[in-house]
Amino acid sequence: MSDRIRADLAEQISQGLLTPGDTIDENQIASRYDVSKTPVREALLQLKAQGLVSNLPRGGAIVAKMDLAQLLSLWEWLAEIEAIAVKLACERMSAKELEALQQIHKQSQKFADKEDWDGWQAGNQQFHQALYTASRNVFLRQEVMRVRARTGVYRRHAFGALGATQTSYEQHGEILGFLTARDGESAAMAMRRHILPASNTTALTNFILNIPKDLLAK
Repeated sequence: MSDRIRADLAEQISQGLLTPGDTIDENQIASRYDVSKTPVREALLQLKAQGLVSNLPRGGAIVAKMDLAQLLSLWEWLAEIEAIAVKLACERMSAKELEALQQIHKQSQKFADKEDWDGWQAGNQQFHQALYTASRNVFLRQEVMRVRARTGVYRRHAFGALGATQTSYEQHGEILGFLTARDGESAAMAMRRHILPASNTTALTNFILNIPKDLLAK
């Protein structure tokens, strides 16, 4: 049960249903799952170890905040491990998996064309999850998902700041092209560009200015 609670809370943090600074109510969670506080506290200990939750000085827990330097450093790390994942996927994915990835990309075009954020998010998640699976490395996948959960709300604000839905779709196409050619090095470089929040100083400035200050640690 503690694993289920941990996974559910991590997903809520990743999706922005729980945002940095939000209080984690142990009583409410215990009631929701009809359990004692013990599995809730075990779940919170795991989330704290992952950096997703932090303690309050007088007790209790909140969704962890990051300062700007921590956020950009973690985002840089995400770009590197996503690049490793796509390089391994390029080497290990089957023809059937590549065909499935092409289909995911094709289906997501309508969301990109309409700037349909919710639809695009679902397709984007499918695209990246398929690559993690194809990498055949469960520990790498777990690390990517941990960092994605921790940066999820900030990455959504980056999309708002940079208007990146169509650009993201085009970058998926570039990555897919390199995967089809079995060019792992180029696929990894394309993934780094895809994940990093901005490709130039102006875009990075716009991104920083659009992050709500209450999400950042002081």
